[in-house]
Amino acid sequence: MDHYRRGLPLLAFAVASAVLPLTARADQGARLEPVVVTSPRLERDLHDTPAAVGVVDVEEIQQGRQQLQLDESVNRVPGVFFQNRYNFAQNLRLSIRGFGARAPFGVRGIRILVDGIPETLPDGQSQVDAIDLQSAERVEVIRGPSSALYGNAAGGVVDIRTMDGPAEPYAELLGTMGSYGFQRYGVMGGGERGPWNAHISAWDMQYDGYREQSRTEKRLVNAKARYDFDADRSVTTVFTALDQPVGQDPAGLSRDAAREDPRQARDSARNLDAGQEVEQQRIGVIYRDGESMQGEWTARAFYTNRDFRQQLPTTFIPSLIAFDRDYYGAGADYTDRYTILGRPATYTAGTEIAHQRDDRQRDEVDQSGNPTNRTQDSIETATSAGVYGQTDIALPAGMDLTLGARYDRVRFRVRDRQEGGAASGTRNFDEFSAVAGLGYQLTADHRLYANVANSFETPTFTEFYDATSPEEGFDPGLDSQRATNVEIGLKGFLGARAQYDVAVFRVDTRDEIVVTGSEDNANEFGNAGRTRREGLEAAIEFFFTPHLSLSGAYTASRFRYRDFEDDGEQFDGNRLPGLPDHQLFGELAWRDPGGVYAIVDALIVDSVYADSGNQDRVSGYGVVNARVGTRQTTRTVELETFVGVNNLTNKDYFSNIRINDNGRNYFEPAPERNVFAGVRARF
Repeated sequence: MDHYRRGLPLLAFAVASAVLPLTARADQGARLEPVVVTSPRLERDLHDTPAAVGVVDVEEIQQGRQQLQLDESVNRVPGVFFQNRYNFAQNLRLSIRGFGARAPFGVRGIRILVDGIPETLPDGQSQVDAIDLQSAERVEVIRGPSSALYGNAAGGVVDIRTMDGPAEPYAELLGTMGSYGFQRYGVMGGGERGPWNAHISAWDMQYDGYREQSRTEKRLVNAKARYDFDADRSVTTVFTALDQPVGQDPAGLSRDAAREDPRQARDSARNLDAGQEVEQQRIGVIYRDGESMQGEWTARAFYTNRDFRQQLPTTFIPSLIAFDRDYYGAGADYTDRYTILGRPATYTAGTEIAHQRDDRQRDEVDQSGNPTNRTQDSIETATSAGVYGQTDIALPAGMDLTLGARYDRVRFRVRDRQEGGAASGTRNFDEFSAVAGLGYQLTADHRLYANVANSFETPTFTEFYDATSPEEGFDPGLDSQRATNVEIGLKGFLGARAQYDVAVFRVDTRDEIVVTGSEDNANEFGNAGRTRREGLEAAIEFFFTPHLSLSGAYTASRFRYRDFEDDGEQFDGNRLPGLPDHQLFGELAWRDPGGVYAIVDALIVDSVYADSGNQDRVSGYGVVNARVGTRQTTRTVELETFVGVNNLTNKDYFSNIRINDNGRNYFEPAPERNVFAGVRARF
């Protein structure tokens, strides 16, 4: 309980905020404007939403950013933890309330959407490498189980919106250079003409990386076009193309090797030229209609193709992986208002279906990386279908009630084309999820809420298949995990200059899917009996003046196994590996109306364990970053220049921990102090 005692000052502050009498608002400074969120399906004010939702706006995403990964701007949301920022062969690892961190690659259990189109597959895995940060203008993060709204997602939702064309057409050139061979050049532009609105963004990135064998080449195009039939009807088309011909993997190091030379790659990674190559194209269409019926309905359809090849940094298991993926789906929802027992209410109801088809191969290789024996040749398909509904009912005395439910059916099928077909198999999951929330307006500025929800998360195809023993094939015994979440929160304003958000939660999970063993990303997975997650999340934004602000986010958590035995070892009471008990983010920002800005942020992360047995403890760290910039405008061009420093205090720390690695090569060292500088020219 020591970590809760250390968090008591902040908890006391949160409680005090709830009982503060309404003080006279200061005349200085503008009143903080209401924020409308859409990620909880029903559009409403952020402070009226009976759930923990964080919002990151365009200024926080774009201003003076290097734009390597999503964590640069979303670290400010409490309850969210990122790893793997600098290894582009393994993708960013994102967890929310401890969900999503069980594997050293990809994202599990978090629903990710971009412009309403899902980046999360029917099997529950997400990639974030095709997200265009250059054109992102808003990120909404729902923390906590969200299956009642979005299906196969135990941890939460990340909803990203990219820019529309502004009323005045523009073109923009961007260039950024930095340490370790970082170069990024891009163009953006768009505008409106008559019923048409369009925006396009394109960029090229080259990055040698801090460590050996970590070079990356990446190019991306993101385009959006909308046609307005009238004020209430529109159709939007979105298109994204990713090309990553080089994404090297330096592999994890032992503790001794990381101390000796943190910039080195493991010998096997160099010898095999470990890394990945990716090509992906995505197209989506969204139709909105607020005229044909009394309410508003939206329909969407999308198709994604991903061509992927990866060489893992080992020869001890089949380590050359390739697949060609087709992923497509459609959905529709309808929103309207009604009256129940004389009380106003709003509801939404919808359905969605998606299909994933992976043509997948895996080979053993020799010491030079040449294929020697094919161990997997299969067609993997997953189909998910869901129907859902949610309603918000305004009750007397400043209260409102939210009820939601969803039914999902997820079907997995593996057809093994190898002789004997040992890895063939089929699994079906039928899941029902529900949520109930109650909000109460304590005062004009303070709102209390409570909710309870259950959720589920299926295994992914990677988790069904044991690469260390391919002859055992498809694992029919791996079950989905199910969680029950209870949350109490308080959010609101403190005078005219500050807003805050505090949430206390508990999540009990049955059959948690965990890594039981790992060999250079070839993981074995199993179901733990039970786990429990408890925590406190708090965020505040305070304006000293209209131009000087302080933002903070603190997370105190306790993630523990309650009932888990693996290979005869009992892990009851142990911490879940790879997750800190405490995390603190702070940012001090000066933004002058003349265009000058100076921003300093700090992220402090508590220690973690690298293994389920809690034998290998990894020290925590604190990282300070700073960036300054200026914007000047003439009659023809708006010019912004900026300079940034990452890891200002030159702290030694690990940007990623490869949990439960059998060789204890857990550690991926982060870069030392490094700089970047950029320029934007807008015409």
